Amino acid sequence: MKEWVRKHGEIIRYLIIGGLTTVVSLGTYYLLVWFLLDPEDEVQLQIANVISWIAAVTFAYFTNRSFVFRSENPNRLAEAAGFYLSRVGTLLLDMGMMFLGVSVLHFNDKIMKLVVQVVVTVGNYVLSKLLVFRKRKDIPEEKGDNKD
Repeated sequence: MKEWVRKHGEIIRYLIIGGLTTVVSLGTYYLLVWFLLDPEDEVQLQIANVISWIAAVTFAYFTNRSFVFRSENPNRLAEAAGFYLSRVGTLLLDMGMMFLGVSVLHFNDKIMKLVVQVVVTVGNYVLSKLLVFRKRKDIPEEKGDNKD
């Protein structure tokens, strides 16, 4: 069991942080549409969606950097910019799915947001792993450090 956890630790950590990021995203979205914005209005729906995205991506960057991918990249500004840019693609996917599901097909916006988060979470892991937090060859790993 220890070997399995060690081997899959990064994915396990990502799923935990991804779950927390989803809570941030959904919590922000739900608070906005319950108290401030009308999800029946297409513009207000997307405003709530974008604000929830900003809150979630900000939370995700810091937690993914520290706990999931354990980045040691000294250029945090460039790394953060890459992280946000990689999330723009999944934001557009999120917005498109919300528009189609809620505005066109008239599904419940809260259920649709939950479904969209699953798709977005998978896409975000792939982009983070392959583009943002890839292991750099110019930063040597410490001996005995079991990084994933």
